[in-house]
Amino acid sequence: MAARPAVAGPAAGAPRPAGGIRFDEVSVAYGGTTVLDRLDLTVEPGEVVALLGPSGSGKTTALRAVAGFVRPAAGRVLIGGEDVTDLPPHRRGIGMVVQSYALFPHLRVEQNVAFGLKAQKAPRREIPGRVAEALEMTGMAGYARRYPRELSGGQQQRVAIARALAIRPRVLLLDEPLSALDAQLRSGMLAELARLHRELPDVSILYVTHDQIEALTLADRIAVMDKARLRDVGTPQELYRRPRTEFTASFVGNANLLPVTVTDGGARLDGTELTLDTGDALPGAAATLCLRPHLVGLGEGPNTLRGRITEVQWRGATHRLYVDVGGHRVMADVRELREAPAPDEPVALHFAPEDGVLLAAGVSDG
Repeated sequence: MAARPAVAGPAAGAPRPAGGIRFDEVSVAYGGTTVLDRLDLTVEPGEVVALLGPSGSGKTTALRAVAGFVRPAAGRVLIGGEDVTDLPPHRRGIGMVVQSYALFPHLRVEQNVAFGLKAQKAPRREIPGRVAEALEMTGMAGYARRYPRELSGGQQQRVAIARALAIRPRVLLLDEPLSALDAQLRSGMLAELARLHRELPDVSILYVTHDQIEALTLADRIAVMDKARLRDVGTPQELYRRPRTEFTASFVGNANLLPVTVTDGGARLDGTELTLDTGDALPGAAATLCLRPHLVGLGEGPNTLRGRITEVQWRGATHRLYVDVGGHRVMADVRELREAPAPDEPVALHFAPEDGVLLAAGVSDG
């Protein structure tokens, strides 16, 4: 039998308390090993925050701390301004969706969706309407009488989301909810989750993923995590266009990270002078130049880099060129070429001064 799903919520008919999540210096340890280190983060009511990071970064532990499945070794968890650190999961007013769906195989769709309502002892007369509402919201109204085995993976995930929404939670926790789906289904479900977000403006959503595209597409803000700590937080646009650290630059999208020396008018890559905004960096300081591959053009122009092709990958609408520039690998994503350059062929690349981001050397990722 599938694992018992996490469902909880306020009493039926009662006004839903305000949402919002607050991690107040939350730490979690297992057997003396810290797996979440002093997390300080707020998810505003109605906001979608994605916890993005590699495996073992602490993002799922953070979500489980909100759900009440792990007890912080230090710090507090608040939902809607209420300290829930010591409350059991069923009293936290949360809905949760996990990657394995956790549907009961012996129950029909409508029975699966009603499970949480029955667990919170909702009035029996309200349950059919709440189930129908949740199924309609997720596009599954026509499948109420089917069993999970009669559904596709994407449809099963919609049922899991409907079950979480039926209790009208103030907080919705999504733990890698799309990782078991193929690329096409994942794209469709992302669009559905974005639509649900628009239709549920009061629900705070904490979304755990290691997939950059999911985070960039869905989140209002992204919290980047690594090695149990929060490394950076900001809007998708901020983190992608102006990352603060090398880790953020490399994990939120693809990036060329090139060691340079700051000059009066920009930076120097080996013997090549480049023009860009240096901010407060002092001339002579070591720094890292961040260049997104799609902002690197083929041919001469402002800030020309010269090198030799090492590899060419056709990606449908684009070619990705890998170029050796003085021993540094530079990626350039250019529109599909009728004749792509051959390996070892000399090429020139360029980028606009405003597209280069200077990351100061020694900036802490912590």
